[in-house]
Amino acid sequence: MSEQVKETGLTLSKEKAMNEVSAKIAALQKDTGITLPKNYSSANAINSAWLKLQDIKDSQKRPALEVCTKNSIVEAMYNMVLQGLSPAKDQCYFIVYGTKLTLMKSYLGNIAATKRLKGVKDVIANIIYKDDKFKYEFNRDNGRIKIVEHDQEFINIDDDKIIGAYAIVLLEDEDNYVELMTLKQIQHAWAMSRTYKADSKVHNDFKGEMCKKTVINRACKHFTKTSDDSDSLLEVVNSTYEYDEEDIIQTTHEEVKEEIKQEANKGEIIDIPADKKEPVKEKVVAEQTKIIDVEATETNEEPF
Repeated sequence: MSEQVKETGLTLSKEKAMNEVSAKIAALQKDTGITLPKNYSSANAINSAWLKLQDIKDSQKRPALEVCTKNSIVEAMYNMVLQGLSPAKDQCYFIVYGTKLTLMKSYLGNIAATKRLKGVKDVIANIIYKDDKFKYEFNRDNGRIKIVEHDQEFINIDDDKIIGAYAIVLLEDEDNYVELMTLKQIQHAWAMSRTYKADSKVHNDFKGEMCKKTVINRACKHFTKTSDDSDSLLEVVNSTYEYDEEDIIQTTHEEVKEEIKQEANKGEIIDIPADKKEPVKEKVVAEQTKIIDVEATETNEEPF
């Protein structure tokens, strides 16, 4: 067996991965007293991650277990467990970059991880529509935005009338953190992705949800990046914002991509002749979903 194979996930069993992750968590708990969320099963999360890992491939369609180093696989799972995330709940994804398996949080994962920080109660987001009564102000002491008024009529809810969105990190001391984005800023964030197209079905058909997810991702990221929380968890939370500013759209792509796949699988069954079944099936799925393919490649550029 070559030295390269020895270093990859091919020699890593689920049980060994679980043992190594558990040992790292136990050592951290002993040193810092950090605890995992109540009702969170690290074993279940690792089992789910291991199942997902069997299907993950790099940009050249090679299995992740063949190309990723054993250490990066263990580290990705450790980061997942420490943040209390679960792939089964669509809170995180694993993506291959070169020979490294990287954990990437979805917007659900960003909410879950941020809520684990001291003093955080919840993270919520709202859409601002044209003709909404909306007013905000700045806190002169710390520069934070405060939502003063947001009144919305039910008839106003229309994706064609979206003018912006905001997310609030609700804090126990009520000095809440607010991230506010205009629609133009949100669309600029989308455009930072190399896979984005102006006629994207994902962004057009799920515009409101995409806006919420984008502003939530940015709020969670900016809050944790500027937090003075000394919690040892904070370093790991920030480390999984792997690619700085542009990751606000990457995780959103992955989340909505998964949602559309699930909806497509619920569609009507089409009877296809046996000799043409596979090619036609692939074409039908592609036309139904028009999924944006977000694949990682080895590059010196940002992955968008």
